[in-house]
Amino acid sequence: MNPSDDLETPVVFIVFNRPETTRQVFERISRIRPKTLFLIADGPRPEKPDDPERCKEVRKIVQSVDWDCDVHYDFSDENLGTQKRISSGLDRVFSEVERAIILEDDCVPDYSFFPYCAELLERYQDDCRVMVISGDNFQFGRHRTSYSYYFSRYNHCWGWATWQRAWRFYDDRMDLWPTICNGNWLDDILDNDRRAVAYWHRIFQSVYERRVDSWAYRWTFACWIESGLTALPQRNLVSNIGFGSDATHTRHRSRSSAIPAQPLEFPLRHPPFVIRDSHADHFTQGNHFGTSLSKTAKRMVIRLLSRFAFLRFESAFRGDK
Repeated sequence: MNPSDDLETPVVFIVFNRPETTRQVFERISRIRPKTLFLIADGPRPEKPDDPERCKEVRKIVQSVDWDCDVHYDFSDENLGTQKRISSGLDRVFSEVERAIILEDDCVPDYSFFPYCAELLERYQDDCRVMVISGDNFQFGRHRTSYSYYFSRYNHCWGWATWQRAWRFYDDRMDLWPTICNGNWLDDILDNDRRAVAYWHRIFQSVYERRVDSWAYRWTFACWIESGLTALPQRNLVSNIGFGSDATHTRHRSRSSAIPAQPLEFPLRHPPFVIRDSHADHFTQGNHFGTSLSKTAKRMVIRLLSRFAFLRFESAFRGDK
């Protein structure tokens, strides 16, 4: 697929109040000219005086569609918050189409991301083992497969795609969390990795109690309890440029921020099996989501050295011998 080719697969673009990043992502979308485009926007926050003007500017950018396109606008006048705005927007999308490619306003894709998603959406349309196609790769240069993509339990959502058949499992209330939690089912989902179980237990409990405003964790939970797999590309196809003080969740830069997007070669090399790469997942848990053993040990050493230095200073200050 050339950048100038029209894209048959519907594209969803989720925006809010960041015109700088919105403009960069919209430029990529406009180059591939999707025939169907869903635009989802949240309303300004009452306590943020700059929001009305910034939201207005963002909406002006995305309304400048200059190609033949069936555009669906879902602009909220009030601020719904991240979780409600995105989940309600996607509910509407999948009430109208069977599949879609989804981008947020800070996720800049390589052009190959679009035909990659489109081809895999078609290939796995009726394979219920696969619930998500993601453009993200957090292996930080490690080569995991000789094929164009591999399968993972992690449904990374910085540029992704899915089907109506999968999204129907999304549950805002996470009704099954008490059962999963009390039955220790996370141990089975996470291969009895105690650090991973503790990490995700804290997250899911916080989301269930609505102390965290996140649709993405609810979506992860939905995928996991259905034993759903995600196709991840052998190269990172999407760069998240939204880390910073104005971000909703990604306020602090990390190793995963602004990873360069690289092109994927075509024709795609499809794996002849649908099996999760447990080694890649273990690496992702320790280096993208949770805390690896080496990082934990390093922090413990730093704390011990700091404590030792403080005790020496305190002893010298008192004149101890």
